[in-house]
Amino acid sequence: MSSTNTRSYKAQKVIERMGKKLNRQIVGSLVACVHCGMCTNACHYVLANPDDPTYAPAYKADQIRKFFKKHYDWTGRVLPWWVKAKSLYTDQELEDLKDTVFGKCTNCRRCSINCPMGVDYATFNRMARGLLVSVGVMPEGVAVVSKDQWEIGNQMGVLREDYVDTLEWLSEELQGEWEDPAATIPIDKVDADVVYSINPREVKYDPRTISDAALIFYAAGENWTMPSECWDMTNFGLFSGDDDLGGAVAVRLYEKVKELNGKKLVISECGHGYRSTRCEGPNWGKTDVSFPMESSVITMLRYIKEGRIKVDKSKNTTPVTFHDSCNNARSCGLYEEPRELLNLVCSDFREMYPNRSENYCCTGGGGAMSMSEYTPRRLKSAKIKADQLKATGAEIVVTSCHNCVDGLSDLIRHYKLGMPVTQLVNLVANALVLEKKVMVPVEEIPEPAADLSGYRILVADDEPDFVTFVSTVLEDNGATVIRAYDGDSAITMARKEKPHMMTLDITMPGKSGIEVFEFLKKDPELQRIPVFIITGKPELRKLIYDRPVPPEGYMDKPITEEGLLFNIKQLLKIHHHQEKAESKKQT
Repeated sequence: MSSTNTRSYKAQKVIERMGKKLNRQIVGSLVACVHCGMCTNACHYVLANPDDPTYAPAYKADQIRKFFKKHYDWTGRVLPWWVKAKSLYTDQELEDLKDTVFGKCTNCRRCSINCPMGVDYATFNRMARGLLVSVGVMPEGVAVVSKDQWEIGNQMGVLREDYVDTLEWLSEELQGEWEDPAATIPIDKVDADVVYSINPREVKYDPRTISDAALIFYAAGENWTMPSECWDMTNFGLFSGDDDLGGAVAVRLYEKVKELNGKKLVISECGHGYRSTRCEGPNWGKTDVSFPMESSVITMLRYIKEGRIKVDKSKNTTPVTFHDSCNNARSCGLYEEPRELLNLVCSDFREMYPNRSENYCCTGGGGAMSMSEYTPRRLKSAKIKADQLKATGAEIVVTSCHNCVDGLSDLIRHYKLGMPVTQLVNLVANALVLEKKVMVPVEEIPEPAADLSGYRILVADDEPDFVTFVSTVLEDNGATVIRAYDGDSAITMARKEKPHMMTLDITMPGKSGIEVFEFLKKDPELQRIPVFIITGKPELRKLIYDRPVPPEGYMDKPITEEGLLFNIKQLLKIHHHQEKAESKKQT
């Protein structure tokens, strides 16, 4: 190994740890590339940036390959000038490598399946991510999400009480709708035939997927349960390259299933969650799994085939297309089951081309949705997927992955395609033919008028999921919602729309929430707009409350629908009285 006299501590550790990560698959991929260029046009980053060679998979791979050649391959020691062997010396070189392995690749593996030499770039790109993470070099979002999964047990920091509360009120709603005490969501039921694990996004932003799954289990007469702890089947270890995290997260779930004596683990719709839990987790965790594991897509399809549930495809008549999740399809071979299911529950399914193993990434994979610093290049590369979607002529995009829901929603909004994104569980639940077991005639009660009717509310946050959640809650209550995803656009929309109030995150791209708040309070035209701070970093509260004029309201994430509505209604009510009093003073 070369002299370490001028090499930084982090660079030295990366080089040393690489040797421990080299297995047959990785070494084979590092030495087999002949630079034929077959991978180039397979990459959506290249297709969207044809004049930038740094996006080519072979070029990106060479940034890793060069120090492998220098330190672990004989050709680099004998002919370094020929094989372009080069070591790492500085922390800046590690930052440059971070930009390549995190910011220019989603690990979708489309280049891998197009390589005639069998080079699996995504696999050793993940290895390189893990080497950088081991010395603390990673995007901030990766660090935050990994920390939550290590310390709280799920990647969105959902607390146990919030999770259980959500399941309990969903269960109560289901029982009320079907007037049957058996229509419930069992928690920690021992000896269940099915233990159902989910993505934290479902609890935090999309609980309808949980209630739809519960309805399907109820209709099928399934003996099932959901764990109160260790329920997260997602695994950021896949994205960060941290095998220790990957193993710890997977083993938590396996041990919980064993503790409940569950007969089978069913994994809700999530590409990386399915791959991590069913395919990679046992290796990372160095453990054997004694029970079968399957995707909920296969579970739902089996219920229909066995006659355990009945569906009517005429209930879903809007034209739909299907996006293959990279991890479900390319990495796990889940190609035909979702299509078979779609054709059973939808009357107008339109295939997207290319599809299956050749389908293009939604651009949200590989943890990209957590890396806000790379958003502009991600959305630029998403033009390839946007063109694919538009060409189908469909009105709805269906996918079997929560990560893809976010990635697709983001690019659809960016390219103004106007296509809602849904999942198979929602379509199956909607197509169910199910009669209530008990019919009790009740007097119809007219729906009350929406409380926020007539109000314009600006929602400013850089998390697309959060904006969607808040917007849906407010719009369901009659408000008109204006959306902004960074500080600069928040100011622009505030000036243009003159909202009655705004919700504001503190940490956003461009101008921070603090800068936006200060700008608003100094602007004569905007200073009277009430500002309601909603942030996931309560430690930043002091920064904004130290201002001469504090914000009108504050909430910590995660938030509940009830808490959000209560606070916003109170804020608007107080502001109305203040404005009225001010008006009287002036007259």
